Amino acid sequence: MIKVNVTTKENLVEKITIKGHAMYDDHGKDIVCASVSTMVITTVNAISRFKQNDITCNQDDGFVEIVINTHNSITDTLIDNLIDLLKELEKQYKKNIKINI
Repeated sequence: MIKVNVTTKENLVEKITIKGHAMYDDHGKDIVCASVSTMVITTVNAISRFKQNDITCNQDDGFVEIVINTHNSITDTLIDNLIDLLKELEKQYKKNIKINI
């Protein structure tokens, strides 16, 4: 299961940690893992294009940590959008992804 932990402070997202594998299907065929990866990569790349130092992203196999260094309308909107997308995925694949906010 993919576990997403969202850390907030004063109603602002400070950190998102994503761990695990969805185990929906075999490696390379897992649509849940592919969806999460696509959402995260797209969000990180978009923020980096606008505000390169606003986030720090660390990753390893089955692990991603996004730390928000600077809050502004672009970064916060894109991070909120990522969380909304992950919540929608969780609704469809409850056995494969869990979000803790």
